[in-house]
Amino acid sequence: MRLASLQEGASLALDQLRNNKFRSGLTILGIVVGVATVMAMSALIQGVRSAILSDIMAAGPTNFYLARYDDTDVQLVSEGPSRSALNPPITVAEARAVARLPAVRNTIIGLNTGGEFVYGRQRLGGVQIAGRDAGWTDFTRADIVAGRNIVPADVRSANAVVLITTDMAESLFGLLDPIDRTVRVAGQPFQVIGVFQLTNNIFAELEGNMAITPYTTVIKHLNASGRNVGVFVVTAPTATQTEAMDQVITLLRGSRGLKPRDENNFALIRQEQIIATFNRFTGVFFAVMLGLSSVALMVGGVGVIAIMMISVTERTREIGIRKAVGATRSEILWQFLFESVTVTVIGSTIGMAVGAGLAWIVAALTPVPASVPLATIIAALTMAAIAGVLFGIWPAWRAARMDPVVALRYE
Repeated sequence: MRLASLQEGASLALDQLRNNKFRSGLTILGIVVGVATVMAMSALIQGVRSAILSDIMAAGPTNFYLARYDDTDVQLVSEGPSRSALNPPITVAEARAVARLPAVRNTIIGLNTGGEFVYGRQRLGGVQIAGRDAGWTDFTRADIVAGRNIVPADVRSANAVVLITTDMAESLFGLLDPIDRTVRVAGQPFQVIGVFQLTNNIFAELEGNMAITPYTTVIKHLNASGRNVGVFVVTAPTATQTEAMDQVITLLRGSRGLKPRDENNFALIRQEQIIATFNRFTGVFFAVMLGLSSVALMVGGVGVIAIMMISVTERTREIGIRKAVGATRSEILWQFLFESVTVTVIGSTIGMAVGAGLAWIVAALTPVPASVPLATIIAALTMAAIAGVLFGIWPAWRAARMDPVVALRYE
């Protein structure tokens, strides 16, 4: 009996959609937009997050970053100045001392800036210039596809040499061999010594304009402040991240004369903290998108109420006949509730298909492996069913409460 009621309810709901295509289409549209937005954003965030986790594992999950400030400790709401603003800068001597620790295999001093690259008539603005130590590929995964890498002599002498990405090489030099050619960086002449390609990094294609030069060169030739250097710490293969971090903390607290009750005036940033910061920001962003999509769902819900009220009015005589031949209030209520749920589920299904299509396009055209999580699909269908019940309860209750005598007289 219950199965027959389900089949009858589904058949009546589909008949209503077919008989009122334009009205039903507008009703479903709001639901489609809301669900598709949630699905697409979930797929994008999930894709970026899984790719970042993969990059961390590829680059070395035990590596970490020594910095003057904790850049991951971002306040979404200002709570006044941070104590870390008074932290002294990380010095080269401290970086070299950290490199000699038993649990540390290597340290790479880093300092970032930006500038314009010019070769002849070709100009590239907004290039990210990363000042690095020799051996920077121990932390940042990259392939040197032409020329050579930075060597310790380049760092000691602050040589005006630079490595550029394959995209930059193509943009500046076309088919010419870029090695040993001179470019002007922020007005200063630099010799191109190598071409590299980032690997195991979803942002490799997005960071096409990126250059690597000795950190000493950034300070000497590009007027960057040495007070903002950081240190990429590569943990020794025989040590754990905790061991390496404990040794770094002990070394720096001792060399800086910190007392037992004093807080650290430096920051050790694990790669997992970057994920946590990413989750915080994407959580806020997702909440905003969920709020916006909820507006579309509410518009669709109002449409569902409207179309169901019209359906109840148009079928008043039918309701009277059904009650006259023995249909109970619960059966009438169930019928119209099921019709409402059918409308919302159809809209959600179309919305999921659209969202999955958008995720597929993102995955095909960008390095972000966007994918729709199974939990999101289940949540979307559950929300659709709940929305169908909530938006259909008033029309269904009104139909169930009709007086069969009055309904039979309705014209």
